[in-house]
Amino acid sequence: MPSVYVGMVCDLLHEGHINILEIAHAKGDVTVGLLTDEAVESYKRRPIQAWKDRKTIVSAIRYVKDVIPQPTLDYTENLRALKPDFVVHGNDWVTGPQASARQAVIDCLAEWGGKLIEPAYTDGVSTTSLIEKIKCT
Repeated sequence: MPSVYVGMVCDLLHEGHINILEIAHAKGDVTVGLLTDEAVESYKRRPIQAWKDRKTIVSAIRYVKDVIPQPTLDYTENLRALKPDFVVHGNDWVTGPQASARQAVIDCLAEWGGKLIEPAYTDGVSTTSLIEKIKCT
C-alpha cells in the first residue's frame, strides 16, 4: 500500500481537515505529521489545544493510520525518515508563511520520486474563522 504524509495543526477539527484526510486516505496509508505547539507558534499563534490532545483527536479519525510529531514548519526531517509516496496538503500554502515549507517539500520529494497533491482549500472553513466566530458569541 502506498504511504501518504499529511502535515497539519488540527487545532479545531473541521470539515477541511476531514476533506484532506479523506483525499490522502484514497492514496494510501496516512501518517499525520502533527505540528508541535512550538512549530505552530513559530508561524501563527499558540494552539488552543495542546499537542497531546490534538494527537488523541487526530488518531481517532478513521482515515489516519499513525500520528507523529512534526517539530518544525519544515517537513523534510519527517519526510526523509518516512519517504512517503505522496504528501497531501491544501493549496493554501502556495503563498504566505508556508510557501518556503512547500518548496522544501517539493525538493525533498524529488529525491525519491514522491508526489505532492494539493487539493483546493475548503472554502469558508478555517480554524481562524472558527476562532473569530467563538470570540463574537
